[in-house]
Amino acid sequence: MTATLLAGCLLATSCGATPDGHATSSTLPSSGTPLSSTPVSATGTVPTTPTTPPVKGPEPVKPTGDAIDVRKVRWTKAKPVAKGRKVQLVWTSGVAPCTVLDRVKVKETRTRVTITLYEGTAPTAKNVSCIMIAIEKTTTVKLRAPLGKRKIVDGAKA
Repeated sequence: MTATLLAGCLLATSCGATPDGHATSSTLPSSGTPLSSTPVSATGTVPTTPTTPPVKGPEPVKPTGDAIDVRKVRWTKAKPVAKGRKVQLVWTSGVAPCTVLDRVKVKETRTRVTITLYEGTAPTAKNVSCIMIAIEKTTTVKLRAPLGKRKIVDGAKA
């Protein structure tokens, strides 16, 4: 008797799947037209569209001046800002305190501006576990004279 009742209930409802693979729960009345075709997950909830986090720009940093194991680092972008009186640099780096900007060296001539970034480890990073992840960082340096037609050169490449 229980098996017959269960079979009758299964025949009264139909289950299917939407083109994206979600299960649907539909009750078929005598007309054969489904009353509902809302996608339902296995837990019985309606799935939501995942959202992506907003795209974040490079992390602004300032030189610390106290890093240890300092080395030159190549930058990837240099953009004149403030009517050519400053240059905004972008580079790929590690996370602080394991990787910090120690200093920026700027050498200006009549034909070029050479900018060199120096990174190291913060003194506070002793006995700290550092994750190996790359992030974009940015810093802005002030020039003695407006950039004009001078070429911007990466001092770490020389």
